[in-house]
Parts: sequence; structure tokens; C-alpha cells
Amino acid sequence: MNCPNCQTSDIGKIGSQQFYCWNCFIELSVKEDGKMHVHEVQEDGTISSLDDLFSE
Repeated sequence: MNCPNCQTSDIGKIGSQQFYCWNCFIELSVKEDGKMHVHEVQEDGTISSLDDLFSE
């Protein structure tokens, strides 16, 4: 799996169907329908959706 943002394969698994890119600090989750959801982790630990940037 490659990161949709930086295209590296520096992806780690952080949960069931949840992944984290150690290069650009985004969180990826794959839902049951097979769609990928992308979130950016903020400095305070909150996440914000980037789905609108990576929609098909």
C-alpha cells in the first residue's frame, strides 16, 4: 500500500483497517465498502478529514 498523498510505502498499521503514514502524518482507514478515508492528524491530536482532496 502506498500513501495517496506522498506516494511512499512508509505505512504502519495502527488498528483494524487503520493505517498511518510516517512520512506525511496522515491517517488512512478502509471501510467495509472498500473506500479509503483520509485524515490529517493535527498537533493537538485531533483529526480533520481530507476526503474532499482525495475523492475519486
